[in-house]
Amino acid sequence: MQDIMPTWVGATAKQIARGVRRGDVSATQVVADHLDHVARADADLAAFRTVRGGEAITEAEKVDEQEDLANLPLAGVPVAVKENTPVAGLPTWRGSAAVRTPVAEGDHEVVRRLRGAGAVILGVTRMPELGLWAVTDDETAVTRNPWDPARTPGGSSGGAAAAVAAGLVPIAHANDGLGSIRIPAACCGLVGLKPGRGVVPWQLGEEGWFGLAEHGMLTTTVADAAVGFQVLAGRPQEKLVPPQRLRVGVSLRSPVRGIAADEPNRDAVAAAGRLLAAAGHDTVPADPVYPTALGLKGIATWFAAASADVRAGGVERRHLQRRSRRHVALGEWAQRRGYVRQADRDAWRERSIGFFADHSVDLLLTPALASAPPAAQSWSGRSWRSNMSTSIRYAPFAAPWNIAGLPALVVPVGRRPDGLPVAVQLVGPPGSELLLLGVAGQFEMQAPWARHAPGYPRVGTGSPAPA
Repeated sequence: MQDIMPTWVGATAKQIARGVRRGDVSATQVVADHLDHVARADADLAAFRTVRGGEAITEAEKVDEQEDLANLPLAGVPVAVKENTPVAGLPTWRGSAAVRTPVAEGDHEVVRRLRGAGAVILGVTRMPELGLWAVTDDETAVTRNPWDPARTPGGSSGGAAAAVAAGLVPIAHANDGLGSIRIPAACCGLVGLKPGRGVVPWQLGEEGWFGLAEHGMLTTTVADAAVGFQVLAGRPQEKLVPPQRLRVGVSLRSPVRGIAADEPNRDAVAAAGRLLAAAGHDTVPADPVYPTALGLKGIATWFAAASADVRAGGVERRHLQRRSRRHVALGEWAQRRGYVRQADRDAWRERSIGFFADHSVDLLLTPALASAPPAAQSWSGRSWRSNMSTSIRYAPFAAPWNIAGLPALVVPVGRRPDGLPVAVQLVGPPGSELLLLGVAGQFEMQAPWARHAPGYPRVGTGSPAPA
């Protein structure tokens, strides 16, 4: 009878890296196992745009050949990269063939840092065109949520979230311009940290989306999120310390007038409040004031970011998807009218930082979403108005903190009545990334969540690697 070989598919990034460093498994075997899993499962999910099969195996072999693996926190860990971030040897798709740029000659800095930590790039994950929408699809595929294939995994890092929630990779790179890490994290039951402004490099000498966008990671555990964040930020690995007594402001107020969190999302905030109290923290009501002008100018900046990306890429607007053409046109109009101003963003940042002092709170707790994830369907063929209203109505809570440039994190806290995961958002002042992760770690210890969607990962023969 043939022996059943164990597989490391489904293990955490920390478990894999420790196993590779100790010699329990080779990076080559880990990557081969994950490539097999992608081949089995991704046809149903459409998480990946491109899979680097042979190239990934070659990179894993190079990891195995290194004499000193002790200082590689991601030794042999298969990682996916969001398709708007250059990976040497691949085109940079940015969500559609119309805005795809030529094969990159070199890696983006965050990809270079991942490789430097020992990670192996398995492939690039799908996103909506230009990263504009909170759903993920294009003319070639609709990306689906592993928790319910009839639902979207969110956007714009929807492919990354689907890949992690299904165990196709243990962690995935993502980025967040108006919620594009945190929205998919909430849709797919993952941990998603948006670092504060400037903590992780966007492009050398540049800011993404007028300073709104940041690079981060999507993970199934807080420990993996901490490792990934510190790698991307270029910091030495530091263990998370459970925070001492904090004062946390709690708010259900929506940044968008007329849109409120539904009952499961309100219940999630209440559950998170109980977890905070059980961990020894104090909670107090504390509502940020979201000026109407903030929403209008934030939307204008969203429009303008799209038009700036199109200009930089030399793309003609007529080649874009229907939903994106009007978005770009409105961006050009908003800039001509002077509605996109750094001074406005600076004023909101100052006001947001002041919120913590004014209310004597260390962190802010809010819902992550207002409702369940929308349907997974061909949104790219629908109108701009339909895409706009859908994205804003189900996910209004993330965007203000991009405009402010403050760190914000989404963490699972249970399930909705329909079985989908539900999450909350924690926001902190500048420099509070590890504090946010520390609190999320306390949530995880008290109320562990399912690390993968039901039925995943599909490992075929074999058994999961030991914890």
